[in-house]
Amino acid sequence: MSKIAIVTDSNSGITQEEGRRLGVSVIPMPFFINEKMYLEGITLSQEEFYQWLKSDASISTSQPSPGETMGLWDTLLKEYDEIVQIPMSSGLSATCATAMGLAQEYEGRVHVVDNQRISVTQRQSVEDAIALREAGRSGAEIKKILEEEKFNSSIYIMLDTLVYLKKGGRITPAAAAIGSLLKLKPVLTIQGEKLDAFSKARTVSKGKQTMISAIRKDMETRFGGATPENIWLEIAYTKDLETALQFKEELLKEFPEFEIVVQPLSLSVACHIGPGSLAVACCKKIRKEV
Repeated sequence: MSKIAIVTDSNSGITQEEGRRLGVSVIPMPFFINEKMYLEGITLSQEEFYQWLKSDASISTSQPSPGETMGLWDTLLKEYDEIVQIPMSSGLSATCATAMGLAQEYEGRVHVVDNQRISVTQRQSVEDAIALREAGRSGAEIKKILEEEKFNSSIYIMLDTLVYLKKGGRITPAAAAIGSLLKLKPVLTIQGEKLDAFSKARTVSKGKQTMISAIRKDMETRFGGATPENIWLEIAYTKDLETALQFKEELLKEFPEFEIVVQPLSLSVACHIGPGSLAVACCKKIRKEV
């Protein structure tokens, strides 16, 4: 059986420490803050990131350098036969396309998965890859399965503020001003390729209910049933863990049999939506048997 290394990036929310525990290599995503480069989880913590965001620093996202990526692959291939790499969605970053181009130099030993996920759903793909490897799947088979399952996930995100969407040019200043005046809570969605508008709510309570109704509908109509045997259910958040844990209790009343995982949203998403955002996500479970 082929010996397979699994690689992801910090957009998955998997920390360097968790990566070591899971046996997964985690490439840190680079950020430029006031023109200086920081690496997520190495020279840039969640706390430091939100301090920079609050101070209105200039923040931009980037992608790992080809040299860093290939250096990691070269090191891993001294010990492993194959690599399965799970980057963030190709619809949200050029990271995936770059890795796919680099992989062509490795004669089929590096399998880059474009399964259109980020944050907690990307993390689930990594955990699925681990389970598939343990079930005896080859690198090529793991890539094929994860890509076939790529749209069997949903994320809904309620924003606390429109400031960062305005700053990133995703909405006009006038729309942001009106939304702030009316205290609207936008609900966005990630369905594979990109971040899109989904709904608007007048209150936090209504925003939460919008997300719960949407995720229930997806589970029941798209993913084959809202049961823990069929679905992974997750919560993600930016900065405010206490609110996320409170939302978990509310979600458990709707889905009492589920084990709900709570994780921070990746900083690549957080820089566009700001602190205080709350998300619910689900992934359809996949068959892992050979």
